Amino acid sequence: MNDSHSVDFGHRKVSPDEKTRLVGDVFEQVAQRYDVMNDLMSLGTHRLFKRMTVEMSGARPGHRVLDLAGGTGDMAALFANVVGPAGSVVLADINPQMMDVGRERLLDRGLGQVTYCQSAAESLPFAEQAFDCAVIAFGLRNFTDKHSALAELCRVLKPGAALLVLEFSKAENPLLQNAYAAFQALWPGMGKLVTGDAASYQYLVESIAKHPGQKALKVMLEDVGFADVEYHNLLGGIAAIHRGVRPPDTGRT
Repeated sequence: MNDSHSVDFGHRKVSPDEKTRLVGDVFEQVAQRYDVMNDLMSLGTHRLFKRMTVEMSGARPGHRVLDLAGGTGDMAALFANVVGPAGSVVLADINPQMMDVGRERLLDRGLGQVTYCQSAAESLPFAEQAFDCAVIAFGLRNFTDKHSALAELCRVLKPGAALLVLEFSKAENPLLQNAYAAFQALWPGMGKLVTGDAASYQYLVESIAKHPGQKALKVMLEDVGFADVEYHNLLGGIAAIHRGVRPPDTGRT
């Protein structure tokens, strides 16, 4: 395959359409046990990271928030509690199985201000300046075209509104990175035990390795128009929260 027309799916090069399909297959397989595995793989820390992300967002009662690649609804639930009944949260995801789990869970909790939209990140069906805040939590590395998706997020945000990207990143200490790599090597086996699927968690390990580091992602956000971009390392850089703001002068129409 010509690399100029291919994208990474873990350590493999595939066509963009094939990546979209393969990522969809991954999350279809693991949807029902996705959150259990997240707790095991992060030793529960992903919940703390998500709360930190919400606190950095600037979301307030009455705001409209986009939770892109929102999956089973962890972030949507947190933001729903912040924006309150006068606000709204749109949980958008390309995978219907993940959204079905999230919809059932959030409706059980009475969070009626959350609505659902099945959409690819690269072509969002929302108007210019539709949202007061947007978030991607552990989803960016799965996008087929990260640049297009980030540009779309800048388009749908109001001037002054923030995008928060919570994602696995690169540990700054080589010893920590090596120790974490050893822990990641356990994930496919854990995935087999918990979900019956080792291959999806092998992809997860490879997708983390291929994901841009902190400084590279900062540049990507700036390239699509975000201003005041900063990142905050978590657990020494094993994960990071990037934050950027759509400036008043983006000039998009």
